Amino acid sequence: MAYGRSRNGKGYLVLILLAVLVVIVAGGLYVWKKGKIAAPGAAGPAALKPLEKVATVQTPKDRYDVIVVGTDPEGVAAAVSAARNGQKTLLVDGRGREILGGLMTLGWLNSLDMNYEPDRGQPKREVLNKGIFSEWHGKIEGDSFDVTTAANAFNEMVAKEKNIDVLLKTSSMAPLVEKAGDLSAVTGLKVTLADGSSRTIAAGAVIDATQDADIAAAAGVPYTTGREDIGDKKARMAVTLVFRLKNVTPDVWKQIQQRLENDNDDSTGSNAMSAWGYKDMKDYPPVNKERVAMRGLNIGRQNDNSILINALQIFGVDGLDEKSREEAFQLGKAELPHIVDYMKKKYPEFAGVELDATAPELYVRETRHIQGEYRLSILDVLENRDQWDRIAFGEYPVDIQRLSPADTGAVVTDPEQYAVPFRSLVPVKTDGLLVVGRAASYDTLPHGSARVIPVGMAEGEAAGAAVKLAAEKHMSLRELSASKEQIAVLQERLNKQGMVLKPFSLDPQPFMKHPAYEGLKTAVSLGLASGGYKNDFSLDAKSNQQRVINLLEGFRKFNPDAMPGKPADALAKGGADPKTQPVTLEQAAAMTCKLLNVPAGEGGAAAALTGGGYWKQETLGKLKNQQELTNGDTYLLLNDVVQKLKAVSVSHQP
Repeated sequence: MAYGRSRNGKGYLVLILLAVLVVIVAGGLYVWKKGKIAAPGAAGPAALKPLEKVATVQTPKDRYDVIVVGTDPEGVAAAVSAARNGQKTLLVDGRGREILGGLMTLGWLNSLDMNYEPDRGQPKREVLNKGIFSEWHGKIEGDSFDVTTAANAFNEMVAKEKNIDVLLKTSSMAPLVEKAGDLSAVTGLKVTLADGSSRTIAAGAVIDATQDADIAAAAGVPYTTGREDIGDKKARMAVTLVFRLKNVTPDVWKQIQQRLENDNDDSTGSNAMSAWGYKDMKDYPPVNKERVAMRGLNIGRQNDNSILINALQIFGVDGLDEKSREEAFQLGKAELPHIVDYMKKKYPEFAGVELDATAPELYVRETRHIQGEYRLSILDVLENRDQWDRIAFGEYPVDIQRLSPADTGAVVTDPEQYAVPFRSLVPVKTDGLLVVGRAASYDTLPHGSARVIPVGMAEGEAAGAAVKLAAEKHMSLRELSASKEQIAVLQERLNKQGMVLKPFSLDPQPFMKHPAYEGLKTAVSLGLASGGYKNDFSLDAKSNQQRVINLLEGFRKFNPDAMPGKPADALAKGGADPKTQPVTLEQAAAMTCKLLNVPAGEGGAAAALTGGGYWKQETLGKLKNQQELTNGDTYLLLNDVVQKLKAVSVSHQP
C-alpha cells in the first residue's frame, strides 16, 4: 500500500527546491505536507521493457527454513532478507498471480507514500526505512513508477537469491498448527498446487505477508476487523479500483501539467511521472450515488503513453468476502465509462484519451488487524514514541479514508516519527509465525499511517532476519521478542543490511503541553478528534452545542446499552441552531445525563454528574469559563466519564 495513497514529489520542476510538497487525498480534498523529498531519477517515462517471467518451482521441497506467504512488497522483502541471512526460503502465493509486487503491480497503486526523517532544517531529509525498500526504490522511475518496471525490479531481487524458491498459483493454502493447551505453533503449510495435487511443507517459521493476515487467521490468531476497536465494527473505508487511460501522449501530459501549474494552488502540481489535482472531480455526479464517488485525481504515468488513476471510491465493500470484492469490480467498471466521459467533456486535455483497462486487483485499504504481543496505538503515533524493539519507522499522516459518500474522511494527526516494535509482528498465543504489513498488530487509527509500503517492507526485512536469529539462539519467536539482548542483536544485523535503526527522542508537540491534553488523548483514542496535517486540535476554540452532541453520540457507539439516551433531547425544542450556540457547563451536563440516563436532581445536571462520580471537581476547576466551554474543556469532561465507566466495568468483572 502505498496503502494510504497520496502524492509526493513536487521538486522536479524547480531544481533549486530540495523539499517538496506531499498531497494526501481525504474525501476529495487535497492538503499539502511540506518538507518531502521526491524520489531521485524521475526524468520521465523510460523505454518500454518486456515483463519478465517469474521462475517458479513445479514441486516445492518437503521442508524450508522459512515459508513466506504473499508476494506483495512486504513478502518480497521478507523472502529476500531471510535468504540473505542464509535461510532456505519458499515464497508462495495463492491468488493466481503470475508476477511479484501485489498491490503495487497488480492493484496498480503505482505511487509511493514515503516516510522521511523529522524536518530539522537540514537541506535533505533522509528516507526513514532504507535497506531492501531503498534497494528496490532505486530501481524504479521515481515517486510514481511504471508497474512493469516495479514488477521486474521485485523479480530481479528475488531471482538473485539462490536460497529462494518461488511457488505461484496455488489454489489453496492452510497453516499446519500444533496445539498445546492455550498455545499453538505453526509448523509449516499445506498447499494445493495448480495441478490439484497437495503438498505438506514443513518450516522452521512462517511469515504471513498476505494483505489480510489470511494464514494467521486460519491458525486461530485473534484479530479485530476494520474499525471494530473504536466501536465501528461494520464501518469500512472505501476501496478503490485503479483505472488506466490511454492516448496520454507527451503533449497531453504537458497540457495536464500546464493546467495544474495555472491553478495557482499549492495543493496541486506535477512532475515528470506524477500529477495531483483536479480537485473538482469530487463534484462528479455518480450514476450509483449510494455506492460510488470520486475524489481529486492521483495520476501515475506509465512508459507507454498511458496513466493510472487512483480516485474512484467504492463503498460498502467487505474486503474479506470474495463476492463483495467482485461486486466492487462490477460497480467500478459500470461507473468508469461515465467518469471518463465526464472528464473528457470537462477538461479539454482529456478529450482524446480513452478508458483502457482496470487494475487486475482491487485496492482494499483495511481488513484484519491481528492481536500481537504489542498493539500499536494512536498515542504511539500522536506522541512520536520510540520503542526499544524498533524495527521500522513511520511518519506518514494518519489518513482515514471516507466511509460513505456522505463522509469526508479525516487526517487524525501528522507525526514526525514513531517506531514500529518487533512485538507487533508476533501474534499472541501462536508461535512459529510472524505477520508483516497492513494486517500487523495495529489499532485501526495508527493503521492509517503504518499501512504504507516502506513500513511494511521494513517489517518484512526484520522478520526475515529474526527467523534466522531465533534459530541460531534456539529461541521461539516469542522468546526473541521479549529479549532486549537479542533484539539489540537483531537491530545490529538489520543496520548492517542497510537499515538505520537508531533510538530517537523528539520534543513534545505543542498540543501535548496544553492543560486539556489528557482529555484530548481520550478523544483521539476514541476516534472523536482530529488535528489534520497541522496537528491543530483547536483546543482553545469555543465549542458549541452541536459539537458536544456529536462528541457524545460518537462516544455512545462504544456501548449503546450503557448509554441509552440521546444528548440532543436536552436541548429546548424549536431553539436556535445548536451549531451556532455556545455551550455552557450545565448544558453539557444535561446532554451527558441524557446520554447516561442519569437523573438530574434539584441541584442540576452538573451536580448530578459530580455527585455520581462521572465528573471530577478537579476537572471543573480547570474550566476557565463555564458559560462558554472550549473544545478542550469538553474533552476533559468526556475523559472523566470514560474513566468512571472503565472503573465501573472493572469492578463488575468476576
